Amino acid sequence: MASEDVKTSKSAVSTIVNLAEEAKLAREGVKAPSYAILSICKSLVAGGVAGGVSRTAVAPLERLKILLQVQNPHSIKYNGTIQGLKYIWRTEGFRGLFKGNGTNCARIVPNSAVKFFSYEQASKGILYLYQQQTGNEDAQLTPLLRLGAGACAGIIAMSATYPMDMVRGRLTVQTESSPYQYRGMFHALSTVLRQEGPRALYNGWLPSVIGVIPYVGLNFAVYESLKDWLIKSKKFGLVEDSELSVTTRLACGAAAGTVGQTVAYPLDVIRRRMQMVGWKDAASVVTGDGRNKAPLEYTGMIDAFRKTVRHEGFGALYKGLVPNSVKVVPSIAIAFVTYEMVKDILGVEMRISD
Repeated sequence: MASEDVKTSKSAVSTIVNLAEEAKLAREGVKAPSYAILSICKSLVAGGVAGGVSRTAVAPLERLKILLQVQNPHSIKYNGTIQGLKYIWRTEGFRGLFKGNGTNCARIVPNSAVKFFSYEQASKGILYLYQQQTGNEDAQLTPLLRLGAGACAGIIAMSATYPMDMVRGRLTVQTESSPYQYRGMFHALSTVLRQEGPRALYNGWLPSVIGVIPYVGLNFAVYESLKDWLIKSKKFGLVEDSELSVTTRLACGAAAGTVGQTVAYPLDVIRRRMQMVGWKDAASVVTGDGRNKAPLEYTGMIDAFRKTVRHEGFGALYKGLVPNSVKVVPSIAIAFVTYEMVKDILGVEMRISD
């Protein structure tokens, strides 16, 4: 009995010590491993939901943007936002407006999840290094540091899911009259791999990497900086209980999307055109019809820039900008707000600096 009492006492003491240690870690801002894993999972889920919801909401404009970016300049079928949407509706019906969206969601859910998670982790790492360097434990992320964290997140997420983005571009351009039909994402991936080799899955990767730095970097930097400025300055009476309303956060997301997409758009056009290279049974949208039929051929990013400007003028680098502008503002805004709302529902802390 005595030995059992001793064991019980030791167990009780051990439990009290463990609880005290966990409380100490909590006060110091260190999360228990199980809580950290749960927090990571919730962050990934929130990012995935945000990506899927935002892309589906603007899928018709996304498809039209890509069609305008890659269509043969000698065989124009899509000429403007309203005309383009009407043409798709007339020739392909309602389903045509959402062609490629399934693949886009299959890509964007993991992409968005990895992007938001990578941004939070990169922000924490950069903030820690910044605080150590300055010797100020209360230091906060500057807009430039947020830009760096956003760029890191964009490159990681884009590289991880790029093959899906490549085949998504081709599926989106494909029409009912295309000479060869990809039956879906996996069929497209296997067909490109078999006919063009593994390198073809990364056609246009370089301009994507270069473009993602200002695009994603500015998105996060502008969004977070605007939020912080509005909360700290309490401008325009938009802050309620140290929080911004959903409408205000939508406006911040819209501003972030507008800045990012305007700077990076020419690289997005080049990326899409390079993704079509090597597609021997390319859709007529890309190759043109009749005597004008010819595949796109580029030896690299610089060559694609040079040929596009030489044959179509500087304005060709902004083909599809109007539907993209109409699309990107609500898309980015919905993504940020959905992400924050899902994280709030799941009980995940949003503030990087907390």
